[in-house]
Amino acid sequence: MFNKLVIIEPINMLQMHVEKLNEIASEVIYYKDIPTNDDEIIKRIGDADAALLSFTSSINKYVLENCKCLKYIGMCCSLYSPESANVDILTANKLGITVKGIRDYGDEGVAEYIIHELVEFLQGYKGFKWDNIAHEITGLKCGVVGLGTSGTLIARTLKFFKAEVSYYSRTRKEDLENEYGFIYKDLNTLCKESEAVFLALNKNVFLLQKEQFDLMQGKRILFNTSIGPGFDVNELEKWLMDKNHFFFGDTLATSGNDKLWELDNTFTINRSAGGKSYEAYVRLGEKVLNNIYDYLNRTK
Repeated sequence: MFNKLVIIEPINMLQMHVEKLNEIASEVIYYKDIPTNDDEIIKRIGDADAALLSFTSSINKYVLENCKCLKYIGMCCSLYSPESANVDILTANKLGITVKGIRDYGDEGVAEYIIHELVEFLQGYKGFKWDNIAHEITGLKCGVVGLGTSGTLIARTLKFFKAEVSYYSRTRKEDLENEYGFIYKDLNTLCKESEAVFLALNKNVFLLQKEQFDLMQGKRILFNTSIGPGFDVNELEKWLMDKNHFFFGDTLATSGNDKLWELDNTFTINRSAGGKSYEAYVRLGEKVLNNIYDYLNRTK
C-alpha cells in the first residue's frame, strides 16, 4: 500500500476507478488543474511515494531528482517507448522509481472515426466528396502504414467493409495476412497504388517523405490518427496544394501545422478519436489500476 498518492493533473479515469485508489493508498490527493511548471509539479508531489499523470504534463529529470520519496509513477496515457514518453523513464529507473504506462485503450474509437469520416466523404453526405459520383468503401484500395494494435484494427475494419487492404510494417505479419487477407507491400509501392493511406504510427516516427508524397498522385486520401505527424510536414503542405489530395486527422496535432486546417481539402474533428468514450475510459481505468496492483504485489 502507498503512503501517499498524488494525481498531479486531470486524468481520464472514471470516478469508480478513482475511488479504488483509496484502497491502495493511505492518502490520495487529486489536483483538477494542469500544473504550470516543474516547480509546481514538485510541490504537488511533495513527499508522496506514488504519482499519476496524464499526457498534458511531463515529469523530467529535474522533477524526479527533487521528489525524494517517489517510488512509483503511473502514466494514465499511452506509453510506447522511453524516448516518446512524457516521463524521463531512464532517469527514473536509475533512481529506483518504477514507471508504468498503458496502451490499446482507445483503438476501437479510432476505427469508428475513420469509417465515419470515410463514408461521409466517399458518399458526399456533407456536401463535399471525393468524386462527382458517390462511392462505397467496397473495392477501395486502402494502405495501412503501421500494423500494431491500432493499425491492425483499422485494417480489419476496412476489410469488413470489403476494401482491398494492403499494409506496410517494419516486420511482416504473415499470420494476419493468412487470417484476414492483408497484402504486404513495401512503403513506396503502397503509397503509389493506394487510393487511401492510413497512418497508425508511434510518436516521432516520420515515414512519409518527399519520395512517398510524389508517389501519391491522382485522387488520394491520407488519414493520420497517430499521436503526431508521421511525415515531413513541409511535404504534406506541398502535396495538399493539389485539390485532388485530401487529408483527415482527428486532432490538430496530426497535421504538424495548425494552419493546414484552414485549407478546403483538410478535415479534423479537433479531438482524439480514441480514448474519449465511456468504454475507453473504462479500459484506461482498469489498465492503470492493474499496473498499480501488479507493482504492489511484486513489492510486498
